[in-house]
Formats: sequence, structure tokens, C-alpha cells
Amino acid sequence: MAAAAREAGTQPAGGRFRWAICALLFFVITINYVDRQVIGVLKPIIEDDLGWSEVDYGNIVTAFQASYAIGLLVVGRLLDRVGTRLGLAITICLWSLAAALHGAAHTVLHFVLARIGLGFAEAGAYPGAVKSVAEWFPRKERALGVGILNAGANVGVLMTPIVGLWVAAIYGWRAAFVATGALGFVLLFAWLKLYRPPEEHPRLSAAERAYIEQDGEDAAGPKLTWREALRHRQTWAFAAGKFFTDPVWYLFLFWLPDFLAKTQGMELFPKGDSGILATIGPALIGVYLLADVGSIAGGWLSSHLIKRGWAVNPARKVTLLIAACCALPLLFVVDAPNPGVAVLIIGLATAGHQAFSSNIFTLISDMYPRRAVATVAGIGGAAGSIGGILMAQATGWTLELAGSYVPIVTYAAFGYLIALTIIQVLVPRLERAPMRENGAPTPA
Repeated sequence: MAAAAREAGTQPAGGRFRWAICALLFFVITINYVDRQVIGVLKPIIEDDLGWSEVDYGNIVTAFQASYAIGLLVVGRLLDRVGTRLGLAITICLWSLAAALHGAAHTVLHFVLARIGLGFAEAGAYPGAVKSVAEWFPRKERALGVGILNAGANVGVLMTPIVGLWVAAIYGWRAAFVATGALGFVLLFAWLKLYRPPEEHPRLSAAERAYIEQDGEDAAGPKLTWREALRHRQTWAFAAGKFFTDPVWYLFLFWLPDFLAKTQGMELFPKGDSGILATIGPALIGVYLLADVGSIAGGWLSSHLIKRGWAVNPARKVTLLIAACCALPLLFVVDAPNPGVAVLIIGLATAGHQAFSSNIFTLISDMYPRRAVATVAGIGGAAGSIGGILMAQATGWTLELAGSYVPIVTYAAFGYLIALTIIQVLVPRLERAPMRENGAPTPA
């Protein structure tokens, strides 16, 4: 095995089909985010129609986060057991149905129930996508692969105001949920048509398969249990990173339109002489275009440093530090002098988040074998969702009682540096987790 791995490492790539798989994973994340984000874009419209309070909306967001956290724990292990093709097919079908059912909601309770279904089903997307990258890419290319699929989140958010607001303006906000849910069933057809694991895919050449497997990782062996995973500080490092940083992403995902409306006086639709540039849609596009740049650039940077001869540990952590510093200007965003400056500050922060996210997901396959990736991703994702729940409640109550975003964005500015500090304390050398093999106990 080791000799074959060394020989494979000297071979050329032998093809580029793995990048077609990465493109498919990109679209999985894109549609996943369209379906979860549309409620944030339509919040001001639904709020006026149904009379939501800020606390009502906070509870609706919390319902999604709680079910998402539970789903991540369940679906992560499911994906490691049944594989990504079947596992993701099931979750895509279920989340698309739940997304469309939002259009039938009339009360806060209806929305809470719909968000619970959506959150549980959507939990399969990231663990499945990250596991697929670990299977389809050698270690030196994984951060870039994750960066590209992670950019799908930003494209999904970009598509949401275009598709969601356009459909809502013509047919009403209920139709917008149905339309975005229908996109998932198109994705399901493409997924079943195109995806297979590399060892089964008829379009993958032997040379490219050898290139993918050059690290000598063995996907066989006992699956990682939750109990075993929680004994490893590597799991806690990833979970801590997600717990402290995911809430910032969820803040922008669910509250950014409201933030721009309240702090910059922007509108969902042009009114009077305000013009299209004074509306929230173009601002969201600007923010998430910058986030796209950050996602791919962050994945490229650590992969590039490794190819230049850097060890994995400094390559990942230097990239994480640069990404963390991009969030610091959020300290000044509430008092930004105009919408353009606010959008640039938020765009820089979201770029930093996505660069951070691309690398922290890649840490899993740096520290664990492929067979454990989805389980660890699920545990860390659940921790991130718990952080998101706390952020949703804190934001809802802060706005209700104080009417200010200042305390919330202050945390957002420092969350990434806090996360990186904990990661460094727990895994200073980014060493591999001790895993049991073929029924043997976990090494001490």
C-alpha cells in the first residue's frame, strides 16, 4: 500500500474528472443555501403580512438551527455508513419538499414546523460534500476543492434575491418558497444521474484514480462512533472552530437584509426616486460576490502553500489567521457613513468567513481518515448550529430590547480569532487522531 502510494504520488493527475464532481458538489451547496436563505430575504415582506415580532423571527431561526444541529449528528454517521450517493439523494429530496411547504404556512407555528423539517434534511449537505472531497481529492488539493464547493453557499445567497424577490414581486412570497423548493428536485435528478464514488465511477481513468489515492489512505476499517470521536481533541478543535464562527455566518444569512434596512435605510424594492442601487438585492449580491472570492482564495492559498513545500499545519493556520483578521472591521460597520462602505466591510468579513470555513472543513481530513470525515463534520456542524441558536436568540432579544446591532457585530469581529486560538491550543501540530483499526482498541 505505501509503495503504491509513493508511486502514485509521482504520477501526473491523469485527468480532471474530479473537478466535474467538485462542480456537482458546488451545485448541491448552492441549492441548499437558496432553500434556507429565502426566508431571510423575504423577512420584511412576511413580517408586514403576518405581523411577526423580532422575537418571533428569532424563534423561527432557532427552530431551523436546532433541527439542523440534531440532523448533523444523525446524518453525519448515516453518510459514513451508507455512502454519499444514497445519503445525499435522500436529504436532497426531503429538504426540497420541506422548502416548498413554507409556502403553505400561515402562522409562526407553521413556519417553525417547516423550518424543523428543512433544518433536519439540509444537515446532510455539508458532511456529504466534505466527505466527497476527501474521497475524490488528494490531501494537497482538498482545501481548494472545499473552497470551490463552499463558494456554492455564496452563489446560493446571490441567487436568492434574484429568484426569490423576482418571484415574490410577481406571484407573492408563497410562490417564492415553492419555486426555490422545486430547484432541489432538479438537483436530485442530476445527482442520481452523475454521482458515483471514485472506485465505482465508469468515467474515471485509472491514472486519475491513482492520483486521487496517492496519500495511501484506506477508506476501509471500523466506522468512528460518537463516543470515540468525542475522546479526541481533534474533534473538539473542529467543533470549537464551528461553534464560535458559524454564528457569524448565520447572522448575515438571516439578518443581513434587516441590518441594511435598519442601519442604512435600504429597501427591498425601489420606491419613488430611490432607484435600484438603493435596494437590498444589489447590496446582497455585492456582499456574497466578495464571499465567493474569499472562499476560493482561502482554499487556494493553503493548497498553494502546501504545493510550495509548506507543511500542512502552518499552511492551514496562516490562512486561518489571515481570514480571521478580515472580520475585525465589523467593529465599525454599524456607523458606516454610507451603504457602499457598509457593504464593503460586510463583504470583507464574509470573504474571511468563507476562507476560514474552507480550511477548517479541510482540517477534518487532515486529522481523520476518509471513513470518519462525515461523522466529525456532523459533530462540528452541530456545535456550529448550537452557536447559531445562541446567536439567533441574542440577536432577536437585543434588537427587541435595545434596538441596536452593536453588541452583535462586536462579537462577530472577534469570533474567528477566538476560534483559531482554541484550535491552536488543542491541535498545535495538527496531528492525526488515533483511530482503532479492524476492531483493535484506540491507540493511547
